[in-house]
Amino acid sequence: MEQEQISKKLYFFNILLLVGVVSMTFLLSQKSIDRKEEVAKIKEEVKSLAVFNNLDLKAKAVMVYDLAEGKVLYKKNEFAQLPLASITKLMTALVAVELIPANSNITIKSEFLKEEGDSGLLKDESWQLEELLDFSLVTSSNDGMRSVASVIGSTLLNSNDYNLGRKDFIEKMNIRAKELGLAQTFFVNESGLDVGTVSGGHGSVNDVNELMKFIIKTHPEILEATKYQNINIDSNSKKHLAKNTNDIVSSIPGLFASKTGYTDMAGGNLIIAFDPSLGKPIIITVLGSTQEGRFTDIQTLVDATLEYLNQ
Repeated sequence: MEQEQISKKLYFFNILLLVGVVSMTFLLSQKSIDRKEEVAKIKEEVKSLAVFNNLDLKAKAVMVYDLAEGKVLYKKNEFAQLPLASITKLMTALVAVELIPANSNITIKSEFLKEEGDSGLLKDESWQLEELLDFSLVTSSNDGMRSVASVIGSTLLNSNDYNLGRKDFIEKMNIRAKELGLAQTFFVNESGLDVGTVSGGHGSVNDVNELMKFIIKTHPEILEATKYQNINIDSNSKKHLAKNTNDIVSSIPGLFASKTGYTDMAGGNLIIAFDPSLGKPIIITVLGSTQEGRFTDIQTLVDATLEYLNQ
């Protein structure tokens, strides 16, 4: 009887051992298959991204970002701190709509019309904030953004001192940059204009990409007008035809956001967001190109992105 019990125990032990060996073999085999599939997937991805190799670009820093997948497709000097020029205006617009209602009135004062560049704004002209932001982003109006910063800042301080209000608004822009984790970003003014030998704003392509992502997610209406080559935008008393400073708006498929920037210090900057096929939004940023090179750089990167997506 005792011998029989021992035999049964040995039998069950051998069965369990066999099951364990088979299970371990299966798991190791599955792990090997998974590893091979992962390696194959990585190789395929590297091969796909090869379309971005050896591109002839003038920009000092570049980023191509797949918004749907949440991944960078191409980058160059992504953390280099460079002058932003008028890309600064994206933060100005964001802070403005976060501080006051979009239908708030902004009146243009003569002191706001002294900025470089004449976009056609008139003294004592009254605007709703949302229309003035549309106009200022499309035409890259320095006067428009000076008006936004000065009026909103002084209103929130309950002050008639527009210079003090403007200073406070710019401080809020810098606070917002820190809150959003834009580590290389700071602003000297609301427009991005150079002030002597100092740039009006600095940042990296990584920061600009993060800012654009945030605006698309939280306030996409800010960007709506920037997709048009020309758009009629009315103040409370006058009709304005706004011509986009981005010369290649119409050549980018599915473009839904765009902002240019150019100063002597910055060179040519440009950020766009486009959706070439449903559900495939892409953000492309170039900083430190040339005045014309920013457009050819973006077009080159758009073409490479389309090739990548069509593989």
